Amino acid sequence: MSDTTTAENANEPRLITETGLDRRIADIIEPVLVQMGFRLVRVRMSGQNGLTLQIMTERNDGTMTVEDCEEVSKAISPVLDVEDPIDKAYHLEVSSPGIDRPMVRRSDFVRWQGHLMKCETSVMVEGRKRFRGKIVAVTEDGFQLERDQPAYGEEPTVTIPFTALSEARLILTDDLIRDALTADKKAKAARAANENFEDDDRDSE
Repeated sequence: MSDTTTAENANEPRLITETGLDRRIADIIEPVLVQMGFRLVRVRMSGQNGLTLQIMTERNDGTMTVEDCEEVSKAISPVLDVEDPIDKAYHLEVSSPGIDRPMVRRSDFVRWQGHLMKCETSVMVEGRKRFRGKIVAVTEDGFQLERDQPAYGEEPTVTIPFTALSEARLILTDDLIRDALTADKKAKAARAANENFEDDDRDSE
């Protein structure tokens, strides 16, 4: 797994975005999230519990706590009430991307290089639209996947352009769980150290 900096993550655009009403909601809430130090992962309306608006988000360092979810929920609720993009009653659900997360930015592929993922493309890539394998390399324009079950006659690796992606997600494995927990622990420790440093700075003023 490779690390990317918080600064790089802050303004990085998503490769995979919503359409229709989901896109309108994303456009409304994303500026609020960015201002709070979070980044949007995904917006999805679902028929769960009548109608549920699912907002998936995380801090720029990749962490997300229950308290963070509550903070985001309180901040975006009034904005959604004012803009009123949904003309029916709905439930708001704010969550972290989870360990087997959707991959929506280039930095996600860099960060989780070496791990298994599955993805779908909007156009044919080497005769297929669905892929599953390990991320072995990432460039500016795409990534290379080492297929875990290549069909007869297929090359063991395939290069997928970011522009062709329609959906991508990590596959839950023991290695992924271990690396995700380690990364989360490191990020939270770094944030706590930074907060302590800022407190000491204020005390000395």
